[in-house]
Amino acid sequence: MSGHSKWATIKHKKGAADVKRGKLFAKLIRQVEVAAKNGGGDPDMNPNLRTMFQKARDASVPIDTIERAIKRGTGELEGVIYEEVNYEGYAGHGVAVFVETLTDNRNRTGPEMRSTFSKLGGSIAEPGAVAWQFERKGILHVVGTMDEDEIMMAALDAGADDVARDGEFWAVTCEATLTSILRTALEKEGVTVDSSDLTMIPTSMVELDDIAAVRSVLKLIDALEENDDVQDVYANFDIPDALLEQLAQ
Repeated sequence: MSGHSKWATIKHKKGAADVKRGKLFAKLIRQVEVAAKNGGGDPDMNPNLRTMFQKARDASVPIDTIERAIKRGTGELEGVIYEEVNYEGYAGHGVAVFVETLTDNRNRTGPEMRSTFSKLGGSIAEPGAVAWQFERKGILHVVGTMDEDEIMMAALDAGADDVARDGEFWAVTCEATLTSILRTALEKEGVTVDSSDLTMIPTSMVELDDIAAVRSVLKLIDALEENDDVQDVYANFDIPDALLEQLAQ
């Protein structure tokens, strides 16, 4: 969990920066639309929509904007039709990369993904070549002021799989379908949840042992995330603490 935790910390901080860039809202709204399209517009009956709804609210997306996105997803309002397309590949140094996109034109998105991998030292892979190296999970970032024993007991009693320190937060992981249920249970216990989301956790890690390798992999991931169709990028690399300190300088 430690390797994923450090990577999750980077992604969490980058997510906060994305809000300032303004691109995050469009991605969150698209996720809400697709969740409503796939499972219906009632969050109480659609766990994935419930999670995406809360994720959008955590990022301060207005409720009326979210509700319109749900209606577009269910067909009550006219909108663009998006489809979920995942791309798999490798960065340099054998790092597996899994990319989730929501696109209205896979003939545009596919070549863009292939080009980005190729230009930045990676390679695209066939479907299934990388996905088996990740597990779909729910992840909640909990404000880290609670004692370790308290948060551990509250989280595990509510159905969590694991709890680990994640910078200034606790990272609580669970089965994907339990994400919103676990959040509700923790909040009822007085736990402050900063954010909740679905994620892909690597089952094994590749340790990058020099700063050049870290920067090379991060450059590819940053470029992938800049694509408007990309929703999330997951990778199975670990960064030693000493290199994390260099990156922060």
